Amino acid sequence: MDLKEKVSLVLGQRSPKDVRELVLDNSRAVDGRIEGITEEFCNLETLSLINVRLTTLEDMPKLDKLKKLELCDNRISGGLEVLAERLKNLKYLYLSGNKVKDISTLEPLKNLPQLKSLDLFNCEVTNLTDYRESIFKLLPNLTYLDGFDIDNCEGSDSDGEVDGAEDDDKEYDDEDDNSDDEDGHINRDECSDDCVDDEEDDEDEDDDGSSPAKGEKRKWDPEDDDEDDDKDDDKDDDKDD
Repeated sequence: MDLKEKVSLVLGQRSPKDVRELVLDNSRAVDGRIEGITEEFCNLETLSLINVRLTTLEDMPKLDKLKKLELCDNRISGGLEVLAERLKNLKYLYLSGNKVKDISTLEPLKNLPQLKSLDLFNCEVTNLTDYRESIFKLLPNLTYLDGFDIDNCEGSDSDGEVDGAEDDDKEYDDEDDNSDDEDGHINRDECSDDCVDDEEDDEDEDDDGSSPAKGEKRKWDPEDDDEDDDKDDDKDDDKDD
């Protein structure tokens, strides 16, 4: 589904001026351009265009109330001056997985005085020497870069940078409910040794997992692109043997 069709589908019978959040992820931008989003979305506060094959931001409309823009996993390499001209109140900008290579590409963001959080995970620019120092110097009003402040402290839940806390709490509540006895009361003193052993086993399994530690920062790695090719080559060698 192309981007313009997705806008129409999501909008439904609503008027554009009544929409505050517009999520258009995984649709297709024809010729890499923004379509279907106009200045009629005058009250839009959140716009998500993740993985829509964007290559240019030239057609971004003027949206004075937009605070959060998600552009992850596209093919944007420049043209950020458009954002500075048309999204004056932007606070959160997510550009991870794009083609941003140089600090100079980000200079137009100096003209976004409200910008609080910038995400550049998996962009080549993150591999530059003194990358973080250079960005914070370029954008002195910035609070978070890739989810961490200038002192390398991770953003808190209240800053809107950590998701899933509410779901985690729900999981804990569900576990407590499952431990209730028939009368609906929790009797933790009667928990058997098997319960403790099971919990320890679960913790050991979690420790052995391959997931990155919480707060671990990711950077663009050109070797990632060749990983699948290496696996295919190994399979071919096994067949030859």
